[in-house]
Amino acid sequence: MSGCRTPLAALTSRNPASWLTIFGPGAIIASLTIGSGELIFSSRGGALFGYQLLSLFLVVCVFKWALVFTTARHMVLTGAHPFQRWMDLPGPRGWLPVTFLLLAVVSFPVWISFHAGTLGTLASGLLHPESASTGTHLLWGMIILLVVIGLAFTGGYKRLEKLQLLFVLLMLLAVTVSLFLVQPDWGALFAGFTNITLPTYPEWVGAHPDIAKRPVWVELSTYVGVIGGSGYDYLAYVAYLRDKQWGLASNERPSPVQPDAHDETARLRLRQWCRAPLIDCTLSFAIVLLFSAVFVACGTEILGKVQKVPDGNNLLNLQAAFVEATSPWLRPFYFAGAFLAMFGTLYGTIEVAPAVMREIQNAFPRSTVGMTPAKTRRVTLLWVGLGGLLVLAGNLGWQQFTGAEKPTALIAILTPANLFTGVLACGIICILSGWADRRHLRRTFKTPLLLTLLNTIAAILFFALGLKAYWDHSGWAAFLILAGTIATAWLLASLINHRLAKREPGA
Repeated sequence: MSGCRTPLAALTSRNPASWLTIFGPGAIIASLTIGSGELIFSSRGGALFGYQLLSLFLVVCVFKWALVFTTARHMVLTGAHPFQRWMDLPGPRGWLPVTFLLLAVVSFPVWISFHAGTLGTLASGLLHPESASTGTHLLWGMIILLVVIGLAFTGGYKRLEKLQLLFVLLMLLAVTVSLFLVQPDWGALFAGFTNITLPTYPEWVGAHPDIAKRPVWVELSTYVGVIGGSGYDYLAYVAYLRDKQWGLASNERPSPVQPDAHDETARLRLRQWCRAPLIDCTLSFAIVLLFSAVFVACGTEILGKVQKVPDGNNLLNLQAAFVEATSPWLRPFYFAGAFLAMFGTLYGTIEVAPAVMREIQNAFPRSTVGMTPAKTRRVTLLWVGLGGLLVLAGNLGWQQFTGAEKPTALIAILTPANLFTGVLACGIICILSGWADRRHLRRTFKTPLLLTLLNTIAAILFFALGLKAYWDHSGWAAFLILAGTIATAWLLASLINHRLAKREPGA
């Protein structure tokens, strides 16, 4: 009849408590963003802009929820990953997946070095704060990264989901308690979700020249990119549905399946399976928004009032003031919690890369013959791990050889990569998710109008914000780099297609 499994009992239950058993891949996405997006950038944004930033975070979470649920729904209904659908775009077959691959080659080591370096700042600040400007945090970052790489080599999806679920639950409990300890202005906090005034820097930002010279659009675009996750995180999330085997998603049958080919019983099952990503995504982004609100409140009430901002190579140590302002004896617990949060983010980011590469391999099955999934995973882990180590080592070497007082700020390294992975990539996924649904889903599984509208608006906003931030950050240089990457991908895709055509019988 069909390859669609019987839906989990929780999906047909009327007991909301049973829906919590569905939560799994969404915990990974939440954990990926909590360590950097909420712990670092929400508190930074709260210190700079106050509660008015919450309206931006709410909009970002709603739009990214629509993005993730739409792509996940398509995977559940058809078994097709976005990369597989993008193979049918006009132009050389597969040029857009190759573009994402080329950008990932650079972006993933940058992201991983950022997370490892941030963990290094925490360890260095706790163990020997007097050496904060000597680059010691980069050495700690390299040591921690080596440990996480070893953990990734011995693990897989099941371990990843269990660890991230544990991290999320523990942190959720901790931040809920923290919110009441901080005692924020509750009226201002809730009003922040409806305040649509364009944020501006406070007058005292001049005391932080690295921030003052940074355009507000670039600063806000960084938040848009990291809050709730990046485009590659969502592509990995859809890939994780194969591990969960929700609906027609399966590791055994990675070829797209037309849902209308099944009988009415199978269609009913598929509609029930669509509830799985709906529950999972909704819980994930609800948790992300809660974390954002807590750390914006902490940044506003504690750091902003003393005119301090997490910046440069001191991204986590300032946040210790959150607990010191209420209960100084909680400081060790803050460092332990912050370390676990960032550790989960680093581990999860490393695990995103193999999931993305697996789907690129599925999109080019004939060009990767002989490359087993296990081998692909090992090669990918080596690439992102060694790449992250090289970025950290290069940053440390630059400081030592130039005699600079401190290494390049981690946020300065992150921003160019984040403008694509976190902003423009989301716009691309939004618009092409709608295109794939219209092309491959018939009336039986037609995309709800609300999802279509949210994705369309999100695509426009992500594109506009991303392009504006690109221009403000580095002008024509950013666009030339992006255009050059697309042209290179176009050429590589043409060469791959030509090579595959020569293998065809009778060619």
